[in-house]
Amino acid sequence: MADRISESRENFRFQVVVVTVGAILMVTKFVAYFMTNSVAIFTDAMESIVNIIAGIAGLYALFLSPKPADKDHPFGHGRVEVVSAAFEGMMILGAGLIIIFSAVESLYNPKPLQQLDYGLIIIFAAALVNLAVGRTAIRIGRRNRSQALEASGKHLCTDTLDSMGIIAGLVVVFVGMRFGYNVAWLDPVMAILFGAFIMTTGARVLKGCIDTVMERAEEETVNKIVDCLREHRHDDWIDIHALRVMKFGTRYVVELHATFPKEMTVGQIEDETHELEGCIMDRFGDCIELTVKAEPCRDYSCRLCNRDCEMRASKFISKVEWDEDNMVQKKQHSLQDE
Repeated sequence: MADRISESRENFRFQVVVVTVGAILMVTKFVAYFMTNSVAIFTDAMESIVNIIAGIAGLYALFLSPKPADKDHPFGHGRVEVVSAAFEGMMILGAGLIIIFSAVESLYNPKPLQQLDYGLIIIFAAALVNLAVGRTAIRIGRRNRSQALEASGKHLCTDTLDSMGIIAGLVVVFVGMRFGYNVAWLDPVMAILFGAFIMTTGARVLKGCIDTVMERAEEETVNKIVDCLREHRHDDWIDIHALRVMKFGTRYVVELHATFPKEMTVGQIEDETHELEGCIMDRFGDCIELTVKAEPCRDYSCRLCNRDCEMRASKFISKVEWDEDNMVQKKQHSLQDE
């Protein structure tokens, strides 16, 4: 519990850094835009506004998500991070649309470009800062399992890629203008291209949120749980199935059904259940809330079980090899399932 509180505080503190840096870079980029009249630089500045608004939403989410479960929220408040990430995705989509409309207008009513050299220097410096903050946010978000902080980091890194592409294009425009070529039309064209790219990023963020709301299993976490169970497997664990993994903020709720020998007493089944829970909790710590439903073996289970048992109904044939596909099945396994 103490580790989870510490992680939540770290997430919140770094999100404050993200918002603060975003505000400074937004002002810097708009200065560059008014200096140059570049629609491409306006693209970068608009995305900074999105960074700030989304960052504030993420800050609230990271403040609320660590709160414990209560009567109205039995699984805690972690899903607020999904709401925050979804809001950020919609903001990214909106910024992309605004950028594309502004760029199209600039194609028909162009403004003269000026002081591109100074504008390029400003945007390049802002891109380096964005990259450093974004990569750090992703690293901390993944380590602490924070979807909101990781989404902020990915957004900043995407912003950096946009900036570098804009810089490359504006260098071409700057050099062409120096040699007397009319290449100013490249500026709004680049803005349209990067506006479309920004919209695809927003769509990906929204897709991740929809997957979480629809309780799509996290493949990496499921694989780790399956590996852990295979590693600690012994004869008394006849079968494990109906494995479910749901994410609530930085916490995972895991449910599974375990088949034990029907000759076991209630006390023995309880001991086996605690052992099963212990191996998973030792691997993942208190970020997982685990529920194990114990079930007695069936007559067809005998073909999968090589225990010495007086209640055996048929001969042992072979064990079921547990993997990510068959452990999520809802019913107990039999050889006919394989």
